[in-house]
Amino acid sequence: MIKKSNFIRTGVTSRSFWAFVSPVLIVYCLVFLYPFVSTFIYSLTRWNGLDIQKEFVGLTNFRKLLDDQRFFNALAVTFRFAFLNVILINGISFFLAIMLNSKARITAVLRGMFFLPHVISMVIVGFIWQFIFMNITHELSSYPMLGFLDQGWLGNPNIALYSVVMVSVWRTTGYIMLIYLAGLQTIDKNLIDAAQVDGANEWKQFLFVILPLMIPSFNACLFMTIVMSFRTFDLIFALTRGGPGYATEVLSLNIYNEAFGREMYGYGTAKAIVLTVIILIITYLQVKVLKRKEVVL
Repeated sequence: MIKKSNFIRTGVTSRSFWAFVSPVLIVYCLVFLYPFVSTFIYSLTRWNGLDIQKEFVGLTNFRKLLDDQRFFNALAVTFRFAFLNVILINGISFFLAIMLNSKARITAVLRGMFFLPHVISMVIVGFIWQFIFMNITHELSSYPMLGFLDQGWLGNPNIALYSVVMVSVWRTTGYIMLIYLAGLQTIDKNLIDAAQVDGANEWKQFLFVILPLMIPSFNACLFMTIVMSFRTFDLIFALTRGGPGYATEVLSLNIYNEAFGREMYGYGTAKAIVLTVIILIITYLQVKVLKRKEVVL
């Protein structure tokens, strides 16, 4: 009787498990797994995205990438953009979080001000800053000490990418700052008090108590900013459309131009697969490295 009862209980538990999991699993398969598999199949074809017939070409699209200089230029631009974007966003956000980690009334106002740009659509942000770069900076440059603002912010291939990074940092910093701020506020004050009793100054408290306990927050923020940076499309499309020349054409924009501009959908999806693999590898390594450094209390 005991064995039978356990068997019945196990069967009920199993049915309950699948009853709860199945809806989510079905949605996951429909919105992620099926499109991903379909994309991989399209990458093995020569197709313009419109015709019913698709010509199967195997790995030809992937071999073609090896001779595509525009693809490698877009890949280099993507890595440069991602590196600068991730470093600046996380560095500035963490600094602001430390500065605003208090219960003073003014800090609540400042938090809202820094977070405000994040609620604006990325495309709208692009249009706003396009107006600023093309009109406002030119007007301001006529004032003494502000002549340096008279630059081809979006028209000079040497500085256009840095202009895009600046806008991206301005828009995203407030959101990442709140995550760091939440991490700082979960640190047990008793640990800091204990460090003070042991004679640790503020720098040592920060280095040996606060930083190790902030590793989970660093892990989450780095993961989000890395993925966001490699997938950036709308901001660059609104600001420069990849110009001047190909100075700001990141890989996601290159994929768009390939698939919809040149109507080479199969080749564009092959590039999309490569971008997905790159993101998976980088984020996996980042999470794995930082997970080892997390402090378990």
